Amino acid sequence: MSFQFSISGLRKLCLSLGMLMLCMSSQAQVTFYDLDSIQEIRITFEQANWRHVLDSMFQNYGEDARLAATVQVNGETFQQSGIRYKGFSSYSEDQAKNPFNIDLDFGFADHNYQGFTKLKLSNVIHDPSFIREVLSYEVARNYMPASRANFANVYVNDTLLGLYTNVEAVDKKFISKNFPSNQNTFFKGSPATLQYPFGQNSNLAYTHGDDSTGYVPFYQLESALGWSDVFHFIDVLNNDTSHIPDVLNVDRALWMHAFNYALVNLDSYIAYSQNYYMYKDDNGCFNAIPWDLNMSFGSFRFSDGTSLNLSIAKAEQLNPLQHLYNSAYSPRPLMKNLFANTTFRKMYIAHLRTIIDEQFKTGIYMVRGQEIQNTIAQAVANDTNKFYSTADFLNNLTTTTGPSSDQNPGIQELMEARMAYLDSFPGFRGAPELSLQSFSPARPEQNESCLVECKVVSASHVYVYYRFSSNGLFMRQTMLDDGTNGDVQAGDSVYSASIIVSGDILHYYFYAENDSAGRFLPERAQYEFFTIYPKIQKNQVVLNELMLFNTTIVDQNGGYDPWLELYNTTDESLNLGGLQMYSEESPTISILTFPDTILPANEYIVIWLDGESAQPGLHASQRIDNSSWIRLSNTDLSDVDSLTFGLQSAGRSFGSWPNGSGINRYLRPTYVSCNQVATSNTYDFSAFPNPSNDHLYIEALDGQDVTSIELYNSNLQRVHYEESPFGTSPTKAALNDIDVSSMNAGLYVVKINRETQTDIIKVIISR
Repeated sequence: MSFQFSISGLRKLCLSLGMLMLCMSSQAQVTFYDLDSIQEIRITFEQANWRHVLDSMFQNYGEDARLAATVQVNGETFQQSGIRYKGFSSYSEDQAKNPFNIDLDFGFADHNYQGFTKLKLSNVIHDPSFIREVLSYEVARNYMPASRANFANVYVNDTLLGLYTNVEAVDKKFISKNFPSNQNTFFKGSPATLQYPFGQNSNLAYTHGDDSTGYVPFYQLESALGWSDVFHFIDVLNNDTSHIPDVLNVDRALWMHAFNYALVNLDSYIAYSQNYYMYKDDNGCFNAIPWDLNMSFGSFRFSDGTSLNLSIAKAEQLNPLQHLYNSAYSPRPLMKNLFANTTFRKMYIAHLRTIIDEQFKTGIYMVRGQEIQNTIAQAVANDTNKFYSTADFLNNLTTTTGPSSDQNPGIQELMEARMAYLDSFPGFRGAPELSLQSFSPARPEQNESCLVECKVVSASHVYVYYRFSSNGLFMRQTMLDDGTNGDVQAGDSVYSASIIVSGDILHYYFYAENDSAGRFLPERAQYEFFTIYPKIQKNQVVLNELMLFNTTIVDQNGGYDPWLELYNTTDESLNLGGLQMYSEESPTISILTFPDTILPANEYIVIWLDGESAQPGLHASQRIDNSSWIRLSNTDLSDVDSLTFGLQSAGRSFGSWPNGSGINRYLRPTYVSCNQVATSNTYDFSAFPNPSNDHLYIEALDGQDVTSIELYNSNLQRVHYEESPFGTSPTKAALNDIDVSSMNAGLYVVKINRETQTDIIKVIISR
């Protein structure tokens, strides 16, 4: 028998290396979690008694031990993967189909499938419909960062165990995708020993002493360090409530609560106080992330925090403010201390209303539920270890199934009743109406005072929230309808505010409330918002790389036309709309005026300098073959960037080194990617191609003090001499072309004479 424990320093090192490789993977690969197909995962254990081994490890060591096995994911093999069981109520020693947690990188740090290293496979034990978890994550992703999920047929030693849900792990890869960092404090609401039915578990209450050590058994730290951050967060949440926004992304927590109450997801913070993650962003605020949605839509009703064994009727009428008004519930400060603030409470109900209106009143959930069931119907029929019948699978989307002792509400039946109940819930209706928002000017200058307006009916307070960074905190400003501070007319229901632009981008949204209710615009704020792109400043976009004699990249017509690469040097997306490009051949008439074009942060875009402006895409109206400069300007002709260049050669590009900011020189072509030097940067000069049989190019990093170039053959005979090889007024980066087509093959020496020294380069001429 061979199994390994996942508690050593070596294991942690391997995990770190695996995460490094994972972060280098392309985020564009998402097929592993596509809902249109069913994945295939095959596990091969060497041990014939693998079930007994896994049972023993899970019961005795929990998450700290794994059994090594070979895993195939859609035909790709991973040796020495680490396998363990997972779950609480979903695991049982007596059942054939238990949930799995798989580390592909357990034995080899570089093992990953499409960048993913951890597989979370749930056995669908509490869901006759099979779709609760997958559908719930799909709903959640409209309003907050949440995992992707689909299905996988799982085989062990070539025997089909059944159809599992395949859920994206909330790990460092997930954090990197949703936040600009992944190294900050990160913990999971997952108590070491679950206290039920009314235990505090991971409820974030200040009930375990005044030191972080008292809280260790109730939370699972996912980062290397951070217990002091966890304790400080709990301390402020309970004992310094006026500063909660300093340590918590309040809006994200409100969305999670609204989601849980909308979908009656009680195996979460709202009842058992578990199954959530918290990540501390770069602003110092913890962000809530939902987890483990397999018992949503009323499948879990064992407790709502105080009552035992809720009926389906009780679940349908679950009060979304029960923790605020009922002192019988065990502490839930992440709800109660937020809901005590009247504005936060109205925001929370507004989020709940948005989820109900968008996902359920429209019927989208039923359409998606049926589509998902259609995709997996045959796989469900083939699953002989499923916990319910195929008839239950077909019926539970709409109808309650199971015996009276173990009923699972029909998803449609539950949500129809839930919608009827919430429609009459205080604050659910009667909210202000917001429309006709505007921002002027549309492309503001830096430090310009701008006017933001919104028509709002039936509101007592109106606010605009805004920020100047995609990862920054939103600031709040009161909007007025009193005819002052830019407001055009008092009392016309058009509320106004002034914002002074100070950043590469501007995000904003609106919130209005009255005595009864609140409403956002857009309704999914602050997860969604309006965006303004200020006028582009000098060097925010640079002319990064030019290739006039293109021999490597084919355009949409199959030709090798000249191209110019632009690079966004900022950490924000920029709108290139309105920018104009000029060249030496066309110094006063723009050869390209950009349409609205969003260039993401630190990304590239290419303009074809082919004179084919009628073609789709970005094409200059004039072909550029020998211009000595190109300029990029705003509509007011203020410079954004320019590029001056000399002689160009086939197979080489010209641009900045280092990428986006350095001096211009000759490069190895790197179409829409980071610039690289063409040859070694050991010397100030280089020669290419080497060997050469036609033209030999001498590249000068700085050719301004070069007096002459000489070429000698192996007999030390001078076969070429040229004074001022880079011209009388050379640019810093310069190129000299030597015709070697008539010279004999052999070893040659290039002698480059400068005012203060001489440089030597060895080259080969071949035939």
